[in-house]
Amino acid sequence: MYHCSIPFNPNFGFSLPLPSSHLLSLLPSSSASLVNDRDDRGAPTDATGQQLQLACLVLRYQEIEMADRYKLCLSHLTEEAVTFHQENGEIHVANNDLTRCLTLLSNKHSRPRSVISAAQIRAEFEHHEAGVARVNNGSFGCCPASLLDAQARWQRLFLAQPDDFYFHGLQPGLRRSRSAVAALINAGDVAEVSLVDNATTAAAIVLQHAAWSFAEGRFARGDAVLMLHYAYGAVKKSIHAYVARAGATVVEVPLPFPVASADAIIAEFRTALAVAKAGGRKVRLAVIDHITSMPSVVIPVKELVAICREEGVDKVFIDAAHSIGQVPVDVRDIGADFYTSNLHKWFFCPPAVAFLHTRKDDPITSQLHHPVVSHEYGNGLPMESGWIGTRDYSAQLVVPESIDFVNRFEGGIEGIQNHNHEKVIEMGRMLAEAWGTFLGSPPELCGSMVMVGLPGCLGVESDDDALRVRTMLRKDFMVEVPIYYNSRRVEAQEMAKDKNGDAVTGYVRISHQVYNVREDYEKLRDAVNKLVAEGFTSSKLWPSEKREAQKQRRDDITDNMHSVGRYVVADYLDVDRCHSQCCSEI
Repeated sequence: MYHCSIPFNPNFGFSLPLPSSHLLSLLPSSSASLVNDRDDRGAPTDATGQQLQLACLVLRYQEIEMADRYKLCLSHLTEEAVTFHQENGEIHVANNDLTRCLTLLSNKHSRPRSVISAAQIRAEFEHHEAGVARVNNGSFGCCPASLLDAQARWQRLFLAQPDDFYFHGLQPGLRRSRSAVAALINAGDVAEVSLVDNATTAAAIVLQHAAWSFAEGRFARGDAVLMLHYAYGAVKKSIHAYVARAGATVVEVPLPFPVASADAIIAEFRTALAVAKAGGRKVRLAVIDHITSMPSVVIPVKELVAICREEGVDKVFIDAAHSIGQVPVDVRDIGADFYTSNLHKWFFCPPAVAFLHTRKDDPITSQLHHPVVSHEYGNGLPMESGWIGTRDYSAQLVVPESIDFVNRFEGGIEGIQNHNHEKVIEMGRMLAEAWGTFLGSPPELCGSMVMVGLPGCLGVESDDDALRVRTMLRKDFMVEVPIYYNSRRVEAQEMAKDKNGDAVTGYVRISHQVYNVREDYEKLRDAVNKLVAEGFTSSKLWPSEKREAQKQRRDDITDNMHSVGRYVVADYLDVDRCHSQCCSEI
């Protein structure tokens, strides 16, 4: 086919397709040139023949109506305008990213112009149900009114003109949020950050790749995946559903609780890692919590990542669902291969939004895919995650506004973290003193959540007991707090006791966020004291036949497990995550 490129005037040009098997190019004020891209029999090969054919083409061009010439020129100009518009949009996004980064940096070294007042904090959270002592920020987080307003603006923008929003607004908005996260966590590049619904989705992305590696023969059947015994229930199930089913040996680290120090965690991790490597097994993946959910303990992740590097663990995935907003996060300093955290738990975003950080220089990054396959499949994880079909993306679009909100507080997010930590330790000690118990971990292993032992006389003897007591506190006392049943799975550890000598089997996990006040914790204290004074035990909430059935079920599950010393090794679908236990982790 020929393509004739002839300038309409000295400044503009356009392309005109002509039916032939050659490529012609005509340029202003220059001799014509002919490029023959096919050796067709009978085609003109001498200079005279070429000039004659070129003259014929020029005559055909001159026969085109003037209006058609203008249309062709206008089409060309329109394409150029679209290109300039796209480039201008990219520059605008880049400028916003730079402004956001400079703002973050300046906020680290300067005080906000107007620090938020106590009255303004109350106004931001006045949509919380009145009268409820909400000391459980850890499960679902909180979202201030100003963020809800920002979210509503994005939702209306989409609903007003969905096509325009999809083609011109969504991806620049998501990039704006990803840039804000990248600056927040000290990522090397915005391309290292993908936005997803929650940490469970991020875990599925990582574990899906591990499962493919087993299925496709890159990993040998029986290679190990290491996880903490206190890994979040949904992530534990995902590990078994993806990698154990694909052929992995799953090894659990039986962390002690109550925990005395970070050294105790590190020692248990080293020993379990040795079990995972026994018999020449390769450890393909270590899944490590930054802050465990139930019981809540801050894990020394940087030290554990370093151990994994020393011991030849292929990849390390940090499940940090609770971390951002509770503890400082520097992904480059931590050094893991994958790091995820929710932004709706402790960073004030509306549900649901989380980020997954991967290292740009790691070849595995290009092999990661979102479990929901859309037409962006293969365009990189940030793009795949940025469009998984028609849905509400507004929670992912307001991350910059959440940063604006935290910067209204003295010290920004660091000030909030420090304040919450100090207050939750203070309130935890107040409760422990009132109940004659103790904290589940030292302050240095706590963020904005702390475990406090319940009086042993309450007799919390199962996950179902814990859930039923929690429900009773909600319904009868208007106190919202998770309760943890300590299942005594670390055999060498002696059960801690309260001041009366009763074994402490139940713990409350209290949170502190900016909206909490001392009266919230006093309400919880008084509710438990009332139960103790009335001689309440959790067995009163259970019919005897159901309690016996639950005991038999736990015994049946235990029969399906095999152990190497104290280290649970499983190559089956772990069903020891009953509904009540999952609920107790929320």
